Amino acid sequence: MPSVAVKLYSVFFKFLLKHRLQNRYQSTADDPDSSKLNAGFGVTTRPEESVVASNPVFTDGIASKDIHIDPSTSLSVRIFLPDTAITEPKSRTRVSNKRVDALLNESGSANFHRRNSFGPSSNDVSTGDHSSRRNSHGNVGLENGVYRGYLPSIEKNHNSNGEKLRKLPVMLQFHGGGFVSGSSDSVANDFFCRRIAKLCDVIVLAVGYRLAPENRYPAAFEDGWKVLNWLAKQANLAECSKSLIVRGGGGGGIGAGYGAHSGAAGGRARIADTFGASMVEPWLAAHADPSRCVLLGVSCGANISDYVARKAVECRKLLDPVKVVAQVLMYPFFIGSVPTHSEIKLANSYFYDKPMCVLAWKLFLPEDEFSLDHPAANPLVPNRGPPLKLMPPTLTVVAEHDWMRDRAIAYSEELRKVNVDAPVLEYKDAVHEFATLDMLLKTPQAQACAEDIAIWVKKYISIRGHEFSY
Repeated sequence: MPSVAVKLYSVFFKFLLKHRLQNRYQSTADDPDSSKLNAGFGVTTRPEESVVASNPVFTDGIASKDIHIDPSTSLSVRIFLPDTAITEPKSRTRVSNKRVDALLNESGSANFHRRNSFGPSSNDVSTGDHSSRRNSHGNVGLENGVYRGYLPSIEKNHNSNGEKLRKLPVMLQFHGGGFVSGSSDSVANDFFCRRIAKLCDVIVLAVGYRLAPENRYPAAFEDGWKVLNWLAKQANLAECSKSLIVRGGGGGGIGAGYGAHSGAAGGRARIADTFGASMVEPWLAAHADPSRCVLLGVSCGANISDYVARKAVECRKLLDPVKVVAQVLMYPFFIGSVPTHSEIKLANSYFYDKPMCVLAWKLFLPEDEFSLDHPAANPLVPNRGPPLKLMPPTLTVVAEHDWMRDRAIAYSEELRKVNVDAPVLEYKDAVHEFATLDMLLKTPQAQACAEDIAIWVKKYISIRGHEFSY
C-alpha cells in the first residue's frame, strides 16, 4: 500500500483539484461563451502552477530553452539538450558557473560578445572589437556581460576540438494534467524531462499544448501534431542551410558565398538563406536525428501521444525525414462507458479519482461531442484510426492503485494481438503519476520507472551495430 505521507498528500491534492475543476466547470456552465474568449491563442499554464525558467547552460548536464513555434496560438516547446551531444559520455565536460565567471574576468569588458542561443550574432562595428571564445561545448556567448548559453555552429559538423557533433534521437513529451492543467515548464515536468533526457540520451521536446476549457478538443491533439510537423520542417530547413553553405563556397560560411553569386541568382540565395536562418533552430539542426523519434505521453499526454502516433502512421512519407520509431504511454488517461474491473474497484483511488476525471473530460470535450466512448477517450472503440498493426512499438506504464490501469492494459493487449511490440510495466503499490508527480519524483520507484523506460526505448533508437541489449 502507498505510504501514509502519500495518502495524506492525496487527500489534500484531491481537495484542491476538485475545487479548481468545479470552479472551471461552473464558470463555463454560467457563461457558455467564456471558454471561447481565448480560443485560438489559448493558455498553456495556470497561475497556480509552479514553473521553472529555462536554462541554456550545461550546468547539470542538460541545457534547455523555450521556443514559441506557432504565431496564431500559444503553442510552445521546451528543448532539453544533453551535453552528450557535444562530447562523448566518457570524455564529457560541463560548462560550470565558475568557467563562465572566469571567462567574464578574463574578458574584462562588455566587448566580449558572441551570438546568443536564440539567433545569429548582431555585432555592431561601432562598439569596437568583438572577440570570441570557445570551449568543448562550442560557442559560449557573452553579451554585455550576460551569459546567453550554448550556440552550435550549424555551418560545421565538428566542435572547436575537431570532434564530430553527435546526432541524438528526439523525444516528444506531452505532460499530464487532465487537459486542464499542467505545463511543459512546470517544476515537476522540467525535472522529469531532464531525467529522461539523461537516461535515454535524447533531445527532449516538451510540448506546451493549449489547455481546456479555453481550448477544447481537438486543440491539444492538433498541437501535438503541429509539433511533429514542425520537427520535420526543422530537419528540412537544416538541410537547406547545408546546401546553401555548399553552394556559397563551403568553408567561408554562408556569408562568404554571397560574392560568388551575382544578379538574380545571388539575390535568391540571400532571400532563401535569410528566411532559413530566421526559422531554423540551431540545437536541432546541429544535434537532432529526426529519423529516430520517440513519443512519450504522461496521463492525458498519453492520449495525445497515441493520436500523434496514429496521424504519423496515416501520413508516413509526408513526414520525411521524421520517423516515429516508438512511443511510451505512462498511465494513459483512458476511460469508457462500460466500466472495467479497476474502474469499479478503484473508482475512489489516490490523487485522480474517477468522478474528477469525468469532470475533466466534460471540460475538455465539446458539449455536443461529450461521450466516454469518444475516440479521444476510449482506445478500444472500433474504427478509431489506421489498423493497429501499423502502430509503432508501444510501451505502457501502469500503476497498481490507478483506476485507469485495466483499460490501458486492454489496449496494449490489442496491439500485441496484431504483433506490435507492446509490453506493459506494472508497478506495485504505485499510484497514478507516481513517476511524474512533484512529491513523488525523487522516490526510488520513480527513478526505477525512468530507468526501465530508458532500457526499452534504447532498443529502438540505437544505431545499427550498437544495439542496446538487456
